[in-house]
Amino acid sequence: MENSGFVVLVLFVLALVFIMKTIKVVPQQDAWVVERLGKYHATLAPGLNIVVPFVDRVAYKHVLKEIPLDVPPQVCITKDNTQLQVDGILYFQITDAMRASYGSSNYIAAITQLAQTTLRSVIGKMELDKTFEERDHINTTIVNAIDESAANWGVKVLRYEIKDLTPPKEILHAMQAQITAEREKRALIAASEGRKQEQINIATGEREASIAKSEGEKQASINRAEGQAGAILAIAEASAEAIRQTAAAIREPGGADAVNLKVAEQYVAAFANLAKTNNSIIVPANMSDMSGLIASAMQVVKAQK
Repeated sequence: MENSGFVVLVLFVLALVFIMKTIKVVPQQDAWVVERLGKYHATLAPGLNIVVPFVDRVAYKHVLKEIPLDVPPQVCITKDNTQLQVDGILYFQITDAMRASYGSSNYIAAITQLAQTTLRSVIGKMELDKTFEERDHINTTIVNAIDESAANWGVKVLRYEIKDLTPPKEILHAMQAQITAEREKRALIAASEGRKQEQINIATGEREASIAKSEGEKQASINRAEGQAGAILAIAEASAEAIRQTAAAIREPGGADAVNLKVAEQYVAAFANLAKTNNSIIVPANMSDMSGLIASAMQVVKAQK
């Protein structure tokens, strides 16, 4: 009985081992490479898979997720013979598990070395200032160069990012001094532009004020001229109306006599005023005209009485 129980236990263990060797469960985003008698047989997809125990074996296990790979820092020499320490990170993904297993003995080391050599080549074609400005160009060039070779290793290079560019301390000090000088230059230019704009604004204001003043004086002169013209016109119209009324009065009965009387009075008054200006006696040149006017005036007075 004891022997039979032991045999049953041994058979159960062997059956359990056989089942474990037969059933393979592959996780999601993984790929397992199976060899049969030392030769590539198949690539197991995620899920439940059946293999032949003791004949098939899982030789390689690959993760199909995107993998970040830190590229070690290295010193590169630029086109203008300046040393530059570059630190970057590479992102890749396994697309063919069979090629990743047999295409290279160590695809990670191969990708790392290829990234470093390509980076040194790209940096060597650029001047120091350009390396800081052309990061995107450097990243794209490295990805294209590595991806072409990595296709034989079953690897897809997705992108490369430069983490840091570190020039020597002397170059850093010189760059800092250059940046400071540029900032001071921009500050001086901005101040001069401000003063220039201020002078332009002042000149523009003065010009506009002069224009406004001249326009005001012009309008005032126009207004005065129009006022004087209006006054002259009013005086002329009043004089014309007075002449018309005088003419109308002359045409009425006795109008001519009244005019003679008025003229005689003004004639006499004029000579009287002339006589007052000095001690000399002023005598009319034609006394008969004056006596005639006085006689006419006396007749007019008598007729009125």
